[in-house]
Amino acid sequence: MILLLCGALLGACTLVAAAASEPSSLPATSIYRIPPLTLMNQDGQTFTFASLAGKPRLLGMFYASCQMACPVEIETLKQVEHQVVKAGGQPIPVLLVTFDPAHDDLAALKKAAAQHHVSAPEFQLSRALSGDIGMLGGVLGVSWRPLPGGGFQHNVVVALLDRAGRIIATDPANGRADPAFVAAIVREERAAH
Repeated sequence: MILLLCGALLGACTLVAAAASEPSSLPATSIYRIPPLTLMNQDGQTFTFASLAGKPRLLGMFYASCQMACPVEIETLKQVEHQVVKAGGQPIPVLLVTFDPAHDDLAALKKAAAQHHVSAPEFQLSRALSGDIGMLGGVLGVSWRPLPGGGFQHNVVVALLDRAGRIIATDPANGRADPAFVAAIVREERAAH
């Protein structure tokens, strides 16, 4: 039984690596090696999580009907983008994945993107069509639980990923663009070029 499980896990890792855009170059610590996720962004574009390998990006989780932490997260990420450009860097792609795909359909993603004045592909609000978002949350350190009256209790963590999908730095996206996080983004962008 244990050998069968180990074999299945090894096979799954092999399939994930094969699905990535640069399978032989993804390190064992790449977040893109988690079991395959198929996502859809606010424009209805479908893509695999592993297809994002190749350039640095910011990655976090949210839910569209959130009235507190998630709007702060999105606005903080916009501040971070502004500070990165001000520091001589380029805008870095942002991917936020909802942990409420049952309610965050295409219309909800479009509405949230319009409310926050963000657009794909630079700033993608997405939902999983297939795959385990719980594993993504676990790797990022994001946890959530449904509240009795609706909504979720959750924390916010945004990760800076290098082009191979390794987590370089994290930020709580709590309303202020942290200068150390901005500097880490600029350094990573320069290292990627």
